Amino acid sequence: MKRKKIAFVIAALLLLVSAGIYFYYGFLFKEARNIESEMPDFSMTATKLLNEYNSNPKKADSLYLNKTIEITGKVTKETDSVVIIENNLFCLFTNKTKDKLINNNTTVKGKCIGYDELFQEVKLDQCTINKQNN
Repeated sequence: MKRKKIAFVIAALLLLVSAGIYFYYGFLFKEARNIESEMPDFSMTATKLLNEYNSNPKKADSLYLNKTIEITGKVTKETDSVVIIENNLFCLFTNKTKDKLINNNTTVKGKCIGYDELFQEVKLDQCTINKQNN
């Protein structure tokens, strides 16, 4: 009887450890998305995206949050790794931008991470420049 209890405890521990490993590698540990290589889920102007977020942020979040989006608009401000399009679209780049983009129409692709109500900005992360029009 004692051997059965020990075997049962060992089997339960092995099952528990296996489930933990499966959960960790199956759900928690995922490789980061490569937004640059993804096809955009949506392509639109910055003005359209900003209007949708200003009119109904919850609905816009349900459509765009964590999606790859391609946005076209006029760059109004830039720093080393941040570009602001149409004054209210915040684009964070993984690398410093080399081109001078200010006052140019530019197409940027990135992952939408939501709407900042305090600054009234839509934020994109992991951005890359798709094309620049003077």
